[in-house]
This record gives sequence, C-alpha cells and structure tokens, in this order.
Amino acid sequence: MTEPAGGDQAERNPAECPFEVERAIMVHEWLTLTFLHWSFAPEDVQRLLPPGLEVQTVDGRAWVGLVPFFMKVSLPRTGSVPWFSQFCETNVRTYVRDATGREGIWFFSLEAARLSAVVTARATYRLPYFWSSMRLRRDGNTVRYDSRRRWPGPRDAVSSAVIEVGERYAPEELTAFDHFLTARWVLFSSAGGHQRFARAAHAPWELYRARATEVHDELLSAAGLPTTTDAPLVHYSPGVKVRIGVPEGRRRVT
Repeated sequence: MTEPAGGDQAERNPAECPFEVERAIMVHEWLTLTFLHWSFAPEDVQRLLPPGLEVQTVDGRAWVGLVPFFMKVSLPRTGSVPWFSQFCETNVRTYVRDATGREGIWFFSLEAARLSAVVTARATYRLPYFWSSMRLRRDGNTVRYDSRRRWPGPRDAVSSAVIEVGERYAPEELTAFDHFLTARWVLFSSAGGHQRFARAAHAPWELYRARATEVHDELLSAAGLPTTTDAPLVHYSPGVKVRIGVPEGRRRVT
C-alpha cells in the first residue's frame, strides 16, 4: 500500500491545484458539501480496487469518504438549467495512486438525484453513478442530507447524515492530513480492462470544523466495505467552482 508522495509534491502548497484545466468540458459547482471519513484496514479497500490502482494510506490506514453536496452543472460558456443540471449528489470514494505515480480519487459509487446526469456520466466518464431520491436541508448551522437509491441495484440503499457546522479553519491550521482527505485533483475510472483519468481544477477549499450528530449509512456497505461503528472525521465547505477536463490517458491494465 502507498503513503502520500513526497518530494516536489510535498513542497508545493497542497491546498492549491497543481495544474489548470484550460479547456473544460464542464463547469461544476459543488455546494453545501460535507466530507465524512472513516479509516479501514488497507487490504479491505485494496481488494475492491481495479488492477492498476493502489490504495494510499496514512499511518497504516486507508481512508474512505462519504461526500454529500448540492451540484450545479454548466457548460463553459453557458449557464445551468435548474430543472436539468441542479441536483443533490453523494459519493463514496477512496484515495489511490496509479502505476505512473499519479494520485487521485477512486469512486466506489456516486448517487445523483437526476437520472439524465447518471446516464451521461456512466456513458462518458465510465463512473459508477446511481439514480437516487435525495434531499438536502439547511437550518442555520445544521445541515441534513438524505438519500435512497433507485437504480441500478442494490436498490433502497439509504444514507442520511446530520451535520453541525462550526468555525472556519484558518489556512495555516490545516494539516497535511486535512489536505490528503480533501485536496484531490484527479479522478480515475476503469471499464473493459482500460483505465482513464480526468482532471478537476478549483480554488482551495474553504473548510470548516464540523461534527456529525446523526449518521445512518448503507452506501459504504453496498460498496463492499466492512461495517464500522466509529464516528467519522468531518469537514464542511460552502463549496467551490470546478473545471472538469476531458477523459485522458486510456490504457490497458491487467
């Protein structure tokens, strides 16, 4: 299993994207977003990864995130259409490195409340999107996320979380571990024995202290992960605007 890379990567500001996406295929806004993370034995995560990807660890533990938020999607020079491109989303993800040393995210699943987005993402980015009934509500410093999977199976996998948002972190308070969990710029996908990646560029996260007062989640177990009763590590952000690049680097892996 791999630890975070050192060298030049450690010397740059880990909160800042190391590249630009000049010709974005889409522009996203990820809003009212919460990172909930749990640690697992590396072998429990590695066995769920495709060939060519190796789980990254910190202090000998792999980390899996449950990330609910509100999504807005637009093309680079057009606005979004509310009934079509604004919806709730929740993803289950871990942190990996490919055979070239490139670091990024592997998604076990992505729930979205818009069927058209699910079909498009499955076809173009080969990402494991699922159509779900979802709701996001905010009342002062309390945020509630609810999700129930519709299609494809396993159907009726549910997830809910209630988050209490606290004070904002000053940039100098954030640790290398905070950035390991949140500042990720590449996503991987795999289909038919071929692996690809795409870039996602955005400004540094504006992160807040937060705690989960209620969590009931079946998405991690639906992905094949062991059941955990540990309290999650929580970060909250009001959101970022993200430029998404075209899929790159299609290569055969075995």
